[in-house]
Amino acid sequence: MATNRVKAIYEHGQSIWLDFIERKFIKSGELQKLIDEDGVRGITSNPAIFEKAISGSSEYDEQMKELVGQSEEDIFYALAIKDIQDAADLFDGVYNDKVVGADGYVSLEVSPELARDTEGTIEQALDLWERVDRKNVMIKIPGTAEGLPAIRKAISEGININVTLLFSLDRYAAVANAYIDGLEDRLAAGQPIDHISSVASFFLSRIDVAVDPKLPEGSDLKAKVAVASAKKSYEIYKEIFSSERFKKLEEKGAKPQRLLWASTSSKDPAIADTYYVEALIGPNTVDTVPMETLVAFRDHGNAASTLESGLDEATQTLDSLKDLGINLDEITMKLEEEGIEKFIAPYQKLLKAIADKVASF
Repeated sequence: MATNRVKAIYEHGQSIWLDFIERKFIKSGELQKLIDEDGVRGITSNPAIFEKAISGSSEYDEQMKELVGQSEEDIFYALAIKDIQDAADLFDGVYNDKVVGADGYVSLEVSPELARDTEGTIEQALDLWERVDRKNVMIKIPGTAEGLPAIRKAISEGININVTLLFSLDRYAAVANAYIDGLEDRLAAGQPIDHISSVASFFLSRIDVAVDPKLPEGSDLKAKVAVASAKKSYEIYKEIFSSERFKKLEEKGAKPQRLLWASTSSKDPAIADTYYVEALIGPNTVDTVPMETLVAFRDHGNAASTLESGLDEATQTLDSLKDLGINLDEITMKLEEEGIEKFIAPYQKLLKAIADKVASF
């Protein structure tokens, strides 16, 4: 029997997580099948995913009827937490496989409306962590400037964190250091750090969607800037997590905060549908893929170690942008703002859909 192409990625040290969740998908056994056959080792979710799941299905109606009288946001999180718990239970075997806590995580995001609210983010992250009550959950916090102290505090409280909406190298470095700060704070308080896990979600295709229209016609930089940025972020990762500072934490059981490649579906039909997955396969990383990208890779993807190749070319690509007068820092800041709005819009749509459903009961 031919080796499953998706499962083969794990042989190169990378874990595939699925960027999708839905109650019917969990209950039907489809998720378990992906775990068994494709080697899927975790799940990520976001407000847009839950909006589609809850608005488009009657699977949630029975539980929703029991929650009538609560706010739309409270109803949403009650529904979401049930799905997250059920998915986390399915991934318990992955979590306990080989190296305990290496994988098997399911991510739940704080409200996107808190992206600029440090204290609100901390409060909700602690609340969601306690309510989900699963060792293999990650709470998603956006890597905004306001999110950095929230990440540090959450890590110091022993919460697993998935940092989302990362586009720039400088912000990624700040996030990695916030993670280490949190570990140091926790250790200084006499608390264990050997059970904490975190990923930093670096977004890919959105970068190329923003940069490519600014390139000269026929430029050979098209669809290369996101991958180049990701490769450079991996250099930063290796530098930070091989430092003497982190080694002291590692001796106490700390795990490196892995890079996670997000926004991995190709937005340009001229680019192969497996492009962003194939370009960044490498050790100690995670790639979260939507269902259509997973299916495409299963059919015709090529699993090979690519992450640490072409590093000089990656440097040249980013340098060439400067020569063209394209300011990548400005672009990534705008992408962060747009990213927040792209989660707030479906979140508000979801709350309205819940209100409408409750009114119809």
